[in-house]
Amino acid sequence: MSVQFGRWNLEGQSPAQDYIEKVSAIVAGYGPDSNESHSEGGVTILYRAFCTTKESYRETQPYICPSGAVITWDGRLDNRADLIAELRSTSIVSSTDVEVVAAAYERWGHSCMGKLIGDWALSIWDPNNPSVLLAKDPIGTRHLYYSFDSNHLTWSSILGPLVLFAGKTFAICEEYIAGWFSHFPAAHLTPYDGVQAVPPSSSVLVQPGKYGLKQIITKYWDFDPRKRIRYPTDAEYEEQFRTVFATAVQRRLRSDRPVLAELSGGMDSSSIVCMADTVIARGAADTPGLDTITWYDDSKPDWGERPYVTRIEEMRSRTGFHIDVGVQKQEELAPDKSFASYFDDDHLAATPIPNYVHSELFQENAAYMRTGGYRVTLSGIGGEETTCGFVPTPNPELQNLLTRARFITLARQLKAWAAKMRKPWQALLWDGIRGFLTPPLAGIEAAKDMHEASWFTTGFAQRNRAALRGYPSRVKVFGPLPSFQSHIYELNQVRRFLAWWALNPAWLRDVRLPYLDRDLLEFTYAVPREQLVRVGQRRSLMKRALIGIVPEELLNRKRTRAPQQALTQRPQKVSSREWPSLMEMGQQIVSDTIEIVDRDCFLEALDKARRNEEVPVSLLQHSLTLESWLRHLAVHGVLSSSTGTKRQNHTLSLEARGVQSTPQTKRSAS
Repeated sequence: MSVQFGRWNLEGQSPAQDYIEKVSAIVAGYGPDSNESHSEGGVTILYRAFCTTKESYRETQPYICPSGAVITWDGRLDNRADLIAELRSTSIVSSTDVEVVAAAYERWGHSCMGKLIGDWALSIWDPNNPSVLLAKDPIGTRHLYYSFDSNHLTWSSILGPLVLFAGKTFAICEEYIAGWFSHFPAAHLTPYDGVQAVPPSSSVLVQPGKYGLKQIITKYWDFDPRKRIRYPTDAEYEEQFRTVFATAVQRRLRSDRPVLAELSGGMDSSSIVCMADTVIARGAADTPGLDTITWYDDSKPDWGERPYVTRIEEMRSRTGFHIDVGVQKQEELAPDKSFASYFDDDHLAATPIPNYVHSELFQENAAYMRTGGYRVTLSGIGGEETTCGFVPTPNPELQNLLTRARFITLARQLKAWAAKMRKPWQALLWDGIRGFLTPPLAGIEAAKDMHEASWFTTGFAQRNRAALRGYPSRVKVFGPLPSFQSHIYELNQVRRFLAWWALNPAWLRDVRLPYLDRDLLEFTYAVPREQLVRVGQRRSLMKRALIGIVPEELLNRKRTRAPQQALTQRPQKVSSREWPSLMEMGQQIVSDTIEIVDRDCFLEALDKARRNEEVPVSLLQHSLTLESWLRHLAVHGVLSSSTGTKRQNHTLSLEARGVQSTPQTKRSAS
């Protein structure tokens, strides 16, 4: 995952040399393989390469097109052969990915974005029609942030430089924080008002307007809800699944070094490893080999995957690298860190992800990757969403039948699901109908959600109710099939996770996600819902298709506990020694200053926790992390004393309330 950074001054002035040097010092840690730059007409672009394919070592970036457009590309182009054939140019047959992308841009202009399949983010500076185009792939696997005012545009793969060297302070984006409390914020947000992320499947065109720079955000491609794939037999669906899944894995095996696959023993990671071995055995993989890495903890019943890991290793006659989580000291794990040590003040944490020195777990993983020369990791993220691996539910199928008025089939399926789930068919039908209704009509209580805490201010909770509840979505009667709507809703949850997932220079790796392959997603979205999930059977199509590739005992295993059950279990109590004292918290609560929490209610909940009384543990831990991070931002001079645009009439000084905001002298960001 290479790093790009750019700054455009509309008045034509180049950035100060010390500014460029500071930025270069930060991005250097993310791109060890090159240090390149381009400057012209008030635009300065930096590029640091992290090479993972043999072609990437031959790249020269920023790349200057024949037309004069300057392209910076961070990615892997999976359909390069198809694009080369479509371009009908013999001169680019052996070209690098960025050269193929440049040729596509020269031929088709902005419309080329929808033709680029793979994991990527790019920026294009066009001096002929002064503008900057920023774009990301449809899934959002790469990061690309930007901020602009009337005269300046700055963009970067790394969030830190945009806030650390902006020469100003920032108000916190409330919606981002609310989304963070409910797991993951919206993919286009950052924690800072005025700094945005390029949305997945979208481009951002920044160009001069009447009053300075303006932006135009365009969705260049989207999944087609009208696409249907229908075969006469189950066998044809299974064969096609094997084909598209094999292609998804094959594309991500393209590496000049051995690839390291995460192997947990679950269906997602195990299927990737088994299919990768199949692809390699066919001679269809462009990689020297495949190894595995497994994290395990035998002391926890939820981590009971080890027998399946052993079975996969036996099948491939190769033992992978194992990291025993259980032997690590308890104080090294994030939840048990003291309040004061959540964030290391020597390095800016641009997001509320604790950046203290990594525990031995991560150091061991990073050291193993360095020793083995691994740069590419295969991960099963997105597998459950793509193959319907959650607790099987009839709702999308029943909703499809309702909207298409197929009442005879609806009655038959209701009877079958009711018998399997041991639930009255009337209740199943009502569950399906409720998805079309607004919460009041559906009988859903308007009481506080599980992601709302009693110490949140009323204004914060009301303004950000959707984000706090994970952006719930009502099924639409007209338009795409309800099952398609369900697929997109689950994909958007994965997109939000990927946007939140921060890069770290201490653990450089290109994480590749076969289950989020665009062609695989298009296939699963287009086949009938009853192929993916059958009565009481999750992953029906996947399991049928992978017989003979994945061991039978793994395909037929039963899950001991579903993720949904884990979310609804009673919060586990935490020892009173693990909660900070009121003295450690101090009189100043920064999250109260910016009107996210009510200080008195927050301290009361903390006091209850120290007395081992019932409190929502996860929310309280999140609130402590937020408070520690806000203090960290204040120390770095990043946090604005203003409480934001929605509360302009209420401005408080952090310094007056006891938090010291020092001038920015730090040189590092993560």
